[in-house]
Amino acid sequence: MNAALATLAIAAVPAFVASVVEWVEAFTIVLAVGNTRGWRSPIWGTLGGLGTLAVIVGVFGTPLVIYQEEVKQSFHIVVGVLLLLFGMRWLRKAILRFAGIVALHDEELIYQREVAELRAAGKTLDRWDNIGFWFSYKAVLLEGLEVAFIVIALGAQGGSALQAAVAGALAAFIVVLVAGSLLHKPLAFVPENFMKFVVGAMLTTFGIFWGAEGLLVEWPLADGTLLIILAGVALTSFVSVRMLALIAPQGARVAARNI
Repeated sequence: MNAALATLAIAAVPAFVASVVEWVEAFTIVLAVGNTRGWRSPIWGTLGGLGTLAVIVGVFGTPLVIYQEEVKQSFHIVVGVLLLLFGMRWLRKAILRFAGIVALHDEELIYQREVAELRAAGKTLDRWDNIGFWFSYKAVLLEGLEVAFIVIALGAQGGSALQAAVAGALAAFIVVLVAGSLLHKPLAFVPENFMKFVVGAMLTTFGIFWGAEGLLVEWPLADGTLLIILAGVALTSFVSVRMLALIAPQGARVAARNI
């Protein structure tokens, strides 16, 4: 029973935290569209983006779960590599931002830029606003696409893991939607970079663990090894932040969206 709950938590928690980061970014753009061009089209654009993501998870996730036992060894290698790639990508972003080499993500600034771009496009006299729809659809789809594949990879453990990962992503969507609706402004208070760091460390840990299992490595402490790997990843990342902060030249910053 405890092992089953641990498996569900391993799928749901990283999916939730990763989804919060991406949904906050998508919400900023949808909010800019709604406040600038009205809410009818961006609402449909958001629903369209969510529908597309649901199809992607269903098409790619379901077969992985169904045939997981038949190809368990190679399956672990593939999932491990995917999680390792996603995790290291998120860790890289977080480390560079903590080190001051890359600017922190600024939701308020992004909101102002989106509003300016939407206003420059002019308003339509039609009831249906194609610009508003496609801006929102693209925002939800692009920000959610990475989460969709993280959900698939985490859910590929078998059993109810896919449902747990999907539930984590949906819970994050609801939390962001409720908070954004109540505040009606960009959720700049969310510690995005810290959350990105946590998710990156967790995904990297799972990637190392499952990838090695696919190569027939037997961990001495079984699932308890995850905590040791996580501590090692976190320590290495912290040291990397400190070293980069010391050697990076002053003013070595680039726009957050370019990294």
